[in-house]
Amino acid sequence: MTFFPLNTAQREAVAYLDGPCLVLAGAGSGKTRVITAKIAYLLERGYKAENIAAITFTNKAAHEMLERIRKLAPSSSPKLLISTFHSLGMRILRAEAKALNMKSNFTILDSADSAAVLSDILATTDKQTLRKAQAQISLWKNAALSPDQAWQQAGNESEGIIAKAFMRYQQTVKAYQAVDFDDLIALPLRLLEEKAEIRERWQNLLRYLLIDEVQDTNNVQYALIKHLTGPRAMFTAVGDDDQSIYGWRGADVKNLADLQRSYPQLKLIKLEQNYRSTNRILAAANALISHNPKLFEKKLWSEHGTGDPITVLPMEHEDAEAENIVTRLSAHRFERRAKFSDYAILYRGNHQARVFETHLRQQRIPYIMSGGQSFFDRAEIKDITAYLRLIANEEDDQAFLRAVSTPKRGIGPVTLSALAEYATTRKTALFNALFESGFSSYVKDNQRTALLEFGNFINRMQFRAGKDSAKNGENAGLLLQELIQAIGYENYLYDTLDNKQALSKWNNVQELVAWLTRKAEGDNKTGQSPKSLMELAQHIALITLLQETDQQQDAVHLSTLHAAKGLEYPHVFLVGLEEGLLPHESQDEEQTEESAVLSKLEEERRLMYVGITRAQRSLSISYCMKRKRGKEWLMRKPSRFLIEMGVNQNQSEPISLPQDTRAHFAALKDLLAHKTS
Repeated sequence: MTFFPLNTAQREAVAYLDGPCLVLAGAGSGKTRVITAKIAYLLERGYKAENIAAITFTNKAAHEMLERIRKLAPSSSPKLLISTFHSLGMRILRAEAKALNMKSNFTILDSADSAAVLSDILATTDKQTLRKAQAQISLWKNAALSPDQAWQQAGNESEGIIAKAFMRYQQTVKAYQAVDFDDLIALPLRLLEEKAEIRERWQNLLRYLLIDEVQDTNNVQYALIKHLTGPRAMFTAVGDDDQSIYGWRGADVKNLADLQRSYPQLKLIKLEQNYRSTNRILAAANALISHNPKLFEKKLWSEHGTGDPITVLPMEHEDAEAENIVTRLSAHRFERRAKFSDYAILYRGNHQARVFETHLRQQRIPYIMSGGQSFFDRAEIKDITAYLRLIANEEDDQAFLRAVSTPKRGIGPVTLSALAEYATTRKTALFNALFESGFSSYVKDNQRTALLEFGNFINRMQFRAGKDSAKNGENAGLLLQELIQAIGYENYLYDTLDNKQALSKWNNVQELVAWLTRKAEGDNKTGQSPKSLMELAQHIALITLLQETDQQQDAVHLSTLHAAKGLEYPHVFLVGLEEGLLPHESQDEEQTEESAVLSKLEEERRLMYVGITRAQRSLSISYCMKRKRGKEWLMRKPSRFLIEMGVNQNQSEPISLPQDTRAHFAALKDLLAHKTS
């Protein structure tokens, strides 16, 4: 193996090719290095690139693997399949769509699209109700349950209502020739289970699988892996039972234990050397996680030395917590000559971020957030950009479905189902199909009339926006405002939402219009012609990329613990270590069975373990003595996890105002001023 340096356990994991292999990879132990080195080793041993697949959970992880393998095997990397579970599922569905009576260019519904379908079925716009229904349907799909099975297993009236909605939801989605995110795994699994020829075809194509973060697989993903590997069982699964933190979305850590039962010949290799953290940080992590029952015993260790003591800071309340930590962070950075991007503030819930944002802005400290909703992910923004996408490309079926049904214009699921059926027969886009004379035999005259009115409206907008014209099109800002007025979007918001929600969403739409108008007119400053609406529409995909955080900028990272998994930072502030917050306690926990409460506590402990092991050189932990809920102050207790970590609580009194830290920071700034004057 002539790749990069590997330790003994890593080399063993890379070289083992005699059967199924489970690599138990502790936090920071180099699992990505092992996976990429093993791909290179497989190529070296004669495997063809097109017969190797590496499957992970995020696009970022897949991209990182691909970048590394390009350096090790540049000629083979284009043929390798390195993708997320959902991308692999989409590839299988595109190739085998005919077996499901689907067209290969089916539409993929995002969360907002799915919520809109459920909103119609349940006749409600209440976000909490829709989120609950979406989550339950997702759990059923990830447990490989059909709507009929979900109905039979419904445990109460609420689940029964959702199960009925599940049936209608699946019918509607199928009528749209669409799939949702969960279908990208569930439908390929169904094909592999029911169609032997399809199963054998994919088993012969993917002759060696490498599965990342196997502890995060749900039942459907795990079953998909087993059907793809088949009787040969040539795979390497990499995971860590101590980092299984997604039980709330269907992940089942028991899949790790099932590997040993399903594959008695399974080779187990442990990666325990940590390349990220100091030994003080690892000692705290090991002590904490030792309170959980173990599937596999392991203990992380490091050659990075003892490291700084872990600081525990009791705070009077959340505002004092944020002010103190932001000031300490600023002083620490100034003293160490560090970058802002060396620091992360991690918390259990998104609601904790607001007060930290306030104090970071007050001190003019740049920051970026992970785990929150971006402007371009908002439903109202997606509604308007769907029209722009369709104006730019009438073959965008997903944009068509969103635009034609928002706001409502008398075009229902039956009409769209007929259109989808006709378009599939003709192998054309939905928008193009509605104009063909042959479509008239599929629907009633009034149904086709409504579709033609919509289609003609888009065509007029395309012409006025500058499509297929020597002219540059009409003023983009004015035309966009006219489009929004023509579809009656403001009235639609106020008709379907309460006044407060409608106003908030309408203000967001106005902000989008203002931003696009400025973008269209920006070139005037350099004497160039203004951009047309068509030009803006053609670049809307690039515009939406603004939602993605630039991880390279020098800024403090604010992140939930869930979103921080897989990342690392030199200096970490882990905040809100209080009973009820971390570990989190739900309002209905008193009615929950004891075993379920215990399982939830174990997952919260794993979440804390993930937070601790993000830190490379220093870790500071804080908790509040009281927090405000509404107009009331609630007294808080330090998290039990502090005791389980075995760290020294070096502050006995709550800190309300960090005068000592501010004074130290001021002294450092004075010192620098004298040195540079």
